[in-house]
Amino acid sequence: MTSVGAPAHPHSGNSSSGFARARRTFRAWRRTRPFWAGLLVLLAAAPIIYFPYFNLSLGALSVAMSTTAGAGSLVIGLTLIVLGGLLWFQPIIRFFAGCVAVFLGVLSLPISNFGGFFIGTLFASTGGLLALAWGPVNTTEDTKGPSGRAGE
Repeated sequence: MTSVGAPAHPHSGNSSSGFARARRTFRAWRRTRPFWAGLLVLLAAAPIIYFPYFNLSLGALSVAMSTTAGAGSLVIGLTLIVLGGLLWFQPIIRFFAGCVAVFLGVLSLPISNFGGFFIGTLFASTGGLLALAWGPVNTTEDTKGPSGRAGE
C-alpha cells in the first residue's frame, strides 16, 4: 500500500470534527485583527481594578489595600476593557485604542497602587504598543514588482 493518493493534511478534509472546524474559524478570525494586543489590554484591567479593593485577612490581622483612588482605578480598568473589546471587534481604530491603552497604563501608576503593582501597567503598555505595531495583511496582488515591460 502506498501513500501516493493520501492528502498532505489528513485531518483537513470534509470529515473534520466540529472542534477542528471551530478552531480553524477562530484562527482565521484572530489573524484579521490585533488579537494579542486586545487580550493584553483586557488582562491589564484585572489588576488595576482588583488591587484598590483588595482586602486580605490573615487570622486576626486584616490588611486593606483600599485607597481613595478606587474610583479612578475603576474608570481606568473599565476603559481598558472597552479598548480591548474594540481592538477585537473594530480593528480599524487600533491606533487610537493603542495610544489610549499606553496612556492609561502609565496613568495607572500614580492612581492605582503603582498600576496594579506594575502588572497592569506592563500589560496595558505592551498591548497598546502591539496594537500600534499591528497592520492588516495585504492579501491583494499590490505587492507585485514591475512587470519588466517598457512603459509600465
